[in-house]
Amino acid sequence: MENSPKKVVIELDNVKRNFIVGSETVHALRGISFKIYEGEFVTIMGTSGSGKSTLLNQLGCLDTPTSGEYYLDGISVRTMSKNQRAKLRNKKIGFVFQNYNLLAKTTSVENVELPLMYNSQYSAQERREAAINALKAVGLGDRLYHKSNQMSGGQMQRVAIARALVNDPAVILADEATGNLDTRTSFEMLVLFQKLHQEGRTIIFVTHNPDIAQYSSRNIMLRDGLIRSDEINNNILSAQEALDKIPLPTDE
Repeated sequence: MENSPKKVVIELDNVKRNFIVGSETVHALRGISFKIYEGEFVTIMGTSGSGKSTLLNQLGCLDTPTSGEYYLDGISVRTMSKNQRAKLRNKKIGFVFQNYNLLAKTTSVENVELPLMYNSQYSAQERREAAINALKAVGLGDRLYHKSNQMSGGQMQRVAIARALVNDPAVILADEATGNLDTRTSFEMLVLFQKLHQEGRTIIFVTHNPDIAQYSSRNIMLRDGLIRSDEINNNILSAQEALDKIPLPTDE
């Protein structure tokens, strides 16, 4: 088993995405090709206008290529209908957003249960147990029945990560997941993502923050709809060590 080749979770083959804006054609992606293997922690970076958001929408099955092929866990996405893509997305991808996207006035457990509502294989009791286990895995075992307005930003993002994990997806797709958090809380989230990576999770972290690339195993840089660089990080920094150096707030 040790020598078996790693499974390809995501493959893009010359993916192009054009948009018609008035009388012009905008070439947002100009031919993107890469493979992401099971257990990788990949950051995708680029400035505004680089094609990062368009690529995120492709990876998340929210949109399809104008040309080229996208395979998610071996399944071709381009020719799928919206409904087919939605089903695949729910089974294969766990999303973590910058703005958490939690339902207001609902508890942590209820938010985390949501992706399982569309999975007929889970009974109500199994849904609840899976949600509780996911919340415990992200360190929120004592916040199961707290609502969004009773939690800090970091706690809300942990709920969002638990929700992304609950379906045991093929890949976790994080969009600027530390963008709204202070420095200390951002590193707490990076510690969690590194822990998930060490457990074998496949993570794609889309960000404009170049510092985050130091904590992932690979970094893909976009510019003008093309890949400028795609590099393995052989010197992954420890988010825990960085967190330990940040002083605790004094006004708690």
